[in-house]
Amino acid sequence: MADLVENILREEAEKESKYKTIVVQKDVDIEIDDGNLLAYDPNPIDVELFRSNRNEYLSNLARDNTQLLFNKLWTLPVEKVENIVLAKLPNPSTQFPREKRLPKPKPETKWEKYAKVKGIQNKKKDKLVWDEQHKEFRPRWGYGRANDDTKDWLIEIKSNADPDEDPFAKRTNAKKERTAKNELQRLRNIARSRYGKVPGVGLTPVDKPNKDQLNKALVLAKKSTASLGKFTEKLPKEKATREKGKRRKFEPCVGDMKKEKDKQLHILHTLSQAPPVNVAKAAQQFMSQEEDNATFSKEGGRKKRGDKAGRRSKAGGRPPKKNKGFQNRGKGGKGGKGK
Repeated sequence: MADLVENILREEAEKESKYKTIVVQKDVDIEIDDGNLLAYDPNPIDVELFRSNRNEYLSNLARDNTQLLFNKLWTLPVEKVENIVLAKLPNPSTQFPREKRLPKPKPETKWEKYAKVKGIQNKKKDKLVWDEQHKEFRPRWGYGRANDDTKDWLIEIKSNADPDEDPFAKRTNAKKERTAKNELQRLRNIARSRYGKVPGVGLTPVDKPNKDQLNKALVLAKKSTASLGKFTEKLPKEKATREKGKRRKFEPCVGDMKKEKDKQLHILHTLSQAPPVNVAKAAQQFMSQEEDNATFSKEGGRKKRGDKAGRRSKAGGRPPKKNKGFQNRGKGGKGGKGK
């Protein structure tokens, strides 16, 4: 019986030896930030143990500090949400550096500046308003908004209104004008919020311009006239300015063989294709030829009366006239007499 009890106690001791205790002793208490779940151990490292077995030493150190962090978490207040126990973390005490820079303040619009000077405070409007027609609360703006007058099939015309004017078109145009005005104001606010003016074409502001930039500015200033600088007076001892033309990019003499091969094959394929046939024109020519053949066979192959010279060639034009100066030239050599 004694042996059985000893065996049971030995097995329990072996099981307990596998699991370390939750009580951790430190010479200096570690600093714990509950909000960030962060633990900082200020105790110095044992150099001898670290050099003898680095991995085991770091594992034990991490385990002890994690155990202290969990012991701290068990002391926090808890709450139950949907049968799940949650611990309420306090506000973090450690401040971490930002990954990105702080956002710049949004530039004020013209109305915001005016309201700030006059002390006007914007009152937040309710998102839902009462709709008299449907007798329910509906959104103030957007789809299905309350008191939507765009769906009215009848508009009451005032006594002093123009009877020939379409009230529906007038309302639509007024809405378009309001939208365009708001867009214009938005673009003006964007332009006003810019720190500098928009630079001219081809010339940007530089703190210390070099020689080429000064020459470019001089050329642009001279050409900014009605005559494009043709009659602009030159300064004394001023050299003639030469404008730099655009660089043209040519294909290299020896380059990518595959690209050159594809280019030559494309040209060969284009030249080897048969020209497109105009079916309508070919049919018209065939019908015209058939009519001419029918007319010629009907007249028995005779020429028309008055057709002395016959048909002209396709080249057109009259036959060349003979030179009358050589008609009476005599036969023989140089000294022959004319008839």
